Amino acid sequence: MDATDEKIIAELTRNARISHSELAGKVLLSRNAVRQRIERLERQGHIAGYTIVRAGDDTGNVVSALVLVYRQDRMRGGDVLAALKRIPEVVICEILSGDFDIMVRLEAASLERVRVIWEDIAQMPGVRDTITALTLSSVVNRPRGGRSSTAPG
Repeated sequence: MDATDEKIIAELTRNARISHSELAGKVLLSRNAVRQRIERLERQGHIAGYTIVRAGDDTGNVVSALVLVYRQDRMRGGDVLAALKRIPEVVICEILSGDFDIMVRLEAASLERVRVIWEDIAQMPGVRDTITALTLSSVVNRPRGGRSSTAPG
């Protein structure tokens, strides 16, 4: 990924419905070049999906949970990561140092859906154990699109 790809992702994060023509103007590329880059970013997994955010909704209808995953083998646990990528409700998946192997953040439409996903994760080949915590409230939720990928100066 280069700086232009980062700009494209930042613009799509702000407005996933932006037209290719408008996006092209913002990143100084042709419409066709933007389309090709978006398709490549999707293929490579940099863009894993698009979502809907309802105006005026403070995500009160979303059940959020953190699942800490212990794998049986940290070095050969790629199948677990690949399976987690295929779950649409997984919004964050990070490999950790220390006691836990993977931290997964789920955002689902219901507690029942969180339970089903948790059971699926717990039964995945290569998963030794999980610890799950439901989010009761959100204190800080900063948008990620404001980060700059360019060096100062």
